[in-house]
Amino acid sequence: MLFSRSVGGCVLLSFLLLAFIYGVMSDSSLRNRALELMKKYPLIDGHNDLALRLRILHNNQLSKVNLHTIKDVATDINRLIAGHVGGEMFAAYVMCTAQGKDAVRLTLEQIDLLRRMCTESPEMELITTAEGLNNTKRIGCLLSVEGGHSIDSSLPTLRMLYQLGVRSMALTHSCNTPWAESSSKYYLDYRRENNSLTEFGKAVVSEMNRLGMIIDLSHSSWATAKATMDHSRAPVIFSHSSAYKICNHTRNVPDDLLLQLKKNKGLIMVNFHDKFIVCHGQASVSTVADHFDHFRHVVGAEMIGIGGDFDGAVGFPQGLEDVSHYPALIQELLRRGWTEEELAAVLRLNFIRVFKEVEKVRDSLRDTPPSEVEIPFAEANNSCRLILRPPGIATVGGVHARNCQRGLVTVNALIWTILLVCGSLS
Repeated sequence: MLFSRSVGGCVLLSFLLLAFIYGVMSDSSLRNRALELMKKYPLIDGHNDLALRLRILHNNQLSKVNLHTIKDVATDINRLIAGHVGGEMFAAYVMCTAQGKDAVRLTLEQIDLLRRMCTESPEMELITTAEGLNNTKRIGCLLSVEGGHSIDSSLPTLRMLYQLGVRSMALTHSCNTPWAESSSKYYLDYRRENNSLTEFGKAVVSEMNRLGMIIDLSHSSWATAKATMDHSRAPVIFSHSSAYKICNHTRNVPDDLLLQLKKNKGLIMVNFHDKFIVCHGQASVSTVADHFDHFRHVVGAEMIGIGGDFDGAVGFPQGLEDVSHYPALIQELLRRGWTEEELAAVLRLNFIRVFKEVEKVRDSLRDTPPSEVEIPFAEANNSCRLILRPPGIATVGGVHARNCQRGLVTVNALIWTILLVCGSLS
């Protein structure tokens, strides 16, 4: 009897040991498959806020930063390489409190930072076309603007951002603009009923179509997202949003919008931030993968991408703490039975498809002149908005000009400034 128990114990121990070894070998095999797949199809990440962190931590002084190894952030060149990131959509983001004040200036400063970062680093390349993104052997840098407040309700400003290399803009961030509605109710500005995308908002969408700029609906209200997809001639993206069905946060996307997105042939790019992955408990690689499974079930793998949102939030899943850990997600999806064809699409091919289609719509509108639509002053009225008028005329259309509680440059002073600048350049 003692011998029999001893043999039985040895058999059980051997079985458990073999199971452990098989599990380790299986995980190792999946890891190797994930890495090989990502070497062939380097990830295009839909959203990254490194520029915001560089503003906060280093006041945008790149000369004092080693971009290969940056402390207190989730993104640097070494980790992008380790994570097999072949394209990164870097956001030029400014706080909503700058709306109606100096949002445009601050946005330009963030674009300047990103352009310097992407052109001065030999491992990076500033990208402005789908072809360039598809062909680059370096880390392709795409520039986005996160929030329509950055254009100050001005189509000429939108066009100038495009000239600077911006290829995507989110219609809102956590604040409403005078023409589009945010998913957040934190700020009270520009609230209105049953008008989530105004006529000027539709003009912004149309001008982005004409320019070939990708419309980003992350942070927009569901009503604004629906109205935008109804109006846009080009596919749109949610650059960093997750599944509302799994975590009922208003930043996430419900199934009815997903089905509309499928008709639009757009893209939902999964956000990794804890609060958007699990509404209760601890997020993990597995809970992030649950969002991918849900999206595949509702709209198919051809509509899915990755938009990690690293450096834009505090709190990320265990095992996905920074951009170097992207292979862990691909490994998990392989374990769940996703095919390599599906994952190649998720990693990069879906985004390139959308980018090419946006450019195709742009090309079809080549003969359409730039829009000259202006937002009505009453809709964008704030304490810093100036009505251009000859001296001595107090109102235009019965609306008084504002002075932002500080002195504005007079016409005479402006003329003298221009003369002095021109003189110094001659």
